[in-house]
Amino acid sequence: MQDSKLKHLREQLKISSERLDIINQVLINPNLQVIDDLLNVVAKYGTPEEINEKAKQAAELPELLQRVEQTRPDYFADRLWLKEQAEAGAFISIADYRRQVLGDNADRQTFTDELAVTLEISACQYFPWVIAIARRAIAQGSLMPGRFIQVRKMKEQELDGDLPAIAAAMQIIGASFVVTLDTKGTDGSNVHLGGPETITGYFGGVGQPNEHALQWLDEYLDYYTHYGIRQVLNLNPGTVLLGYLIHRLGIDIEFKISVFMGNDNPYSALWTLLGAQLFAREDGSTPLVGFNWSNSVNNETIEITAQFRKELGLENLVRFEHHITETWKSIVRQPYNRRKELIELANHVPNISAKHEGGEPEIEQTRSHPSNILDYFRDKTEIIASSDWDHLTLNFLDKFDAVNNTARALTKQGLSFMAAQKLHPPKQQPLAALKD
Repeated sequence: MQDSKLKHLREQLKISSERLDIINQVLINPNLQVIDDLLNVVAKYGTPEEINEKAKQAAELPELLQRVEQTRPDYFADRLWLKEQAEAGAFISIADYRRQVLGDNADRQTFTDELAVTLEISACQYFPWVIAIARRAIAQGSLMPGRFIQVRKMKEQELDGDLPAIAAAMQIIGASFVVTLDTKGTDGSNVHLGGPETITGYFGGVGQPNEHALQWLDEYLDYYTHYGIRQVLNLNPGTVLLGYLIHRLGIDIEFKISVFMGNDNPYSALWTLLGAQLFAREDGSTPLVGFNWSNSVNNETIEITAQFRKELGLENLVRFEHHITETWKSIVRQPYNRRKELIELANHVPNISAKHEGGEPEIEQTRSHPSNILDYFRDKTEIIASSDWDHLTLNFLDKFDAVNNTARALTKQGLSFMAAQKLHPPKQQPLAALKD
């Protein structure tokens, strides 16, 4: 009897085709400004085919390297060194790394490669930091992350050459990366909010109010067509919808949802993933490739969401990005370390990335300048003038060490990870033999 009642209730949730027809009529209505404004921004850059072609050309490695040499010729030697080390196989292979951790037992261990956890680091603000961790990786036989997050001002890194330099480096090492556009809640878009004295106002006004959603789209298409920047951070329901819509138009952008979006329960996740499926292309593809959970989320929420992520056909498309460590200051109560919970998830929940925003808590608390999320929003000139450059570089190296601690913990449990794919193949082989 109870099953019958539940079945009846469940049937009430079904959306009729008439409801979907109404949505379609809204989307194709030629008299709605909300859609016209979106299409007008897109039209500035051409047709979807033209936009994709511009982005493809801008992302070509020779094009990026030429930009680097024009703006930062002093990066040439480091860029050349990184390319040479990659081609020479100077970085440890996955097989050798496993032997380093497990000894001879590595050859007898079966690893869950189909459930590999992506090793992720945040935030990689400057090209010299990529070189710093690459040198450490070679010296220590450690791993370069498979995914990098940037939270630096776009205009600043465009002007000083770090933007094309990092984009080129990611191609050389075989890692994905995400940038954070300048049009966001901290850019003054909410004219009624200021600094810490109005901090509670952001609880109801974070994001891109009023015309800023379209400005975000405009900025996105600008960097997409001029630098081939494909993946960006997304933190507002409006800009998430804009991302879904322009992808459906045929523009091959991708985005990840930020922790600031506040997805902290299965129902907020269901709403987001329902949107991804609703606006997916006919081939099932979606621009949503990364789903960053709130720091408050627990394993059960991720497991429940994994069930309907699979049912929606998004398991292989949408990566769950979970904070394992956080900056010591200004984001969470410390100590914060979710590595044990990751290990519990990684043997049965696929397509997860382990995001490292801070170093190990026991290391962070010994630093004279521990990592601080507020450092992400400082100007580079101010960082150098305040003599904090070395402090921030050390913070990033601490995060890199935390990434490798996670890789080591996964390996000890027979679990797999994804590091930079062109640097850490399963077996040492020429770079040309590896796929992008």
